[in-house]
Amino acid sequence: MSKLKKNVDSRIVKSVNKNVRSSTKKLNPILKSLVGKKVEMAIRNLSFSDKRISRDIQKTISSAVANAENNYQYDIDKLVVKEAYCGKQVVMKRFRARAKGRAAEIMKPYSNVTIILTESIKKMDNHGSKS
Repeated sequence: MSKLKKNVDSRIVKSVNKNVRSSTKKLNPILKSLVGKKVEMAIRNLSFSDKRISRDIQKTISSAVANAENNYQYDIDKLVVKEAYCGKQVVMKRFRARAKGRAAEIMKPYSNVTIILTESIKKMDNHGSKS
């Protein structure tokens, strides 16, 4: 069998935050609002967010920026959020006593947050001749 080479984009930086104490249902809208924005703008939006979990996402983005600066010597001003997604982790199951000897279960979900940054490169548009 022939070995297939993966086309890996060398301009990406990744940061993963595991065991974030929130469900993916609550994380997804926040993460989708960050995709395509500059890092500076994404951190600013998260700092003004009312959501509790936005602080953890902000730390993950800051970690990715530090990775880009230290490991790859990228310019911080040119970094853009390429991808932001989350996945399920463990679910802690707890019970709460209810009336008449019953119990209601409490699910405490955890998630993994992954942030992928890339360095934006400005491209010159060629519109052809003006004739």
